[in-house]
Amino acid sequence: MKKIAVCFTHNGEDIIEKLNMGLVEKGIEKAEAYISKDTEELREGFKRISSPIGEWTASVFKAGNALIFVGAVGIAVRSISGLPKDKLSDCPVIVIDDNGQFVIPILSGHAGGGNKLAEILAEVLDAIPVITTSTDVNDTFSVDTFAVENRLNVINRDGIKKVSTKAIEDKKITLSIKNYPPKEKVDVIVADETDKEYSLLLKPKKYTVGLGMKKDKDLESVEQFFLKTIKDNNIDVSDIYAICTIDLKEDEAAIKNLRDKYRLPVLSFDKEILNKAQGDFDGSDFVKNTVGVDNVCERAAVVGAGTGAELVLKKQAYDGMTIAIAKRF
Repeated sequence: MKKIAVCFTHNGEDIIEKLNMGLVEKGIEKAEAYISKDTEELREGFKRISSPIGEWTASVFKAGNALIFVGAVGIAVRSISGLPKDKLSDCPVIVIDDNGQFVIPILSGHAGGGNKLAEILAEVLDAIPVITTSTDVNDTFSVDTFAVENRLNVINRDGIKKVSTKAIEDKKITLSIKNYPPKEKVDVIVADETDKEYSLLLKPKKYTVGLGMKKDKDLESVEQFFLKTIKDNNIDVSDIYAICTIDLKEDEAAIKNLRDKYRLPVLSFDKEILNKAQGDFDGSDFVKNTVGVDNVCERAAVVGAGTGAELVLKKQAYDGMTIAIAKRF
């Protein structure tokens, strides 16, 4: 997920610089740095925010980025006012005080990974992570974190509170996988569907989307091509397990945009692995001579879907882009 950090003082600039140095040392992509302050000289690596902070925040928030405010919690709260809509899809928002002593996730700590990101940032800054989510402070099972980490869809979100409350009360949580539900009611069932009683149903994500494209395709063209294709095939973005491509394309801005905006992991494979994919693929000599494999999107989708995968949409090509969809089993 793309990280965007904003500050309001010179102290804040120092903290963001320290933060980014530490992230790079850990091999983690650094945050884009912004300052909302009229200064005579703009520090290297920073961009100035000229619009009102609320307007700027809205544009960044809607793109699905992780937002890091270096300043007062009140500034962050006012800036995101009216933007949060859904705890399962809101972007994470983190606040770091102007002395770099505390790192506080204030939104999407579980589903958006805000708590984990806060702990990483706190380690880099030698600061204290201030985690307030009940399951974390009580050191108990977090079912929404479990769902995110295992790429599972939450079917009935009201069940999250039921399971979390039980965990906080130190009661046993029962979890059943697919075809082996117990006779009695369970707390969590992981399955496509079930006729058993449960508090929360978590559904495995079914599809992988293979993407290929010419170098430096613009973000909007790729996003619209992606969204139209899955819509035409009656697939919701929440049911996509991963975007898959060749390693030569994993750093394309258009693929990173899909990754960040829709919280989709990107699985990339080298040509040797793609060439070993099993199936009847629509090969191209031009593509093979260019990247070393005759078809990127179909092969990548199948490899990413794993053993027993079925190609449910063969290669579709448009304006320098290709897409294919595989179903996981």
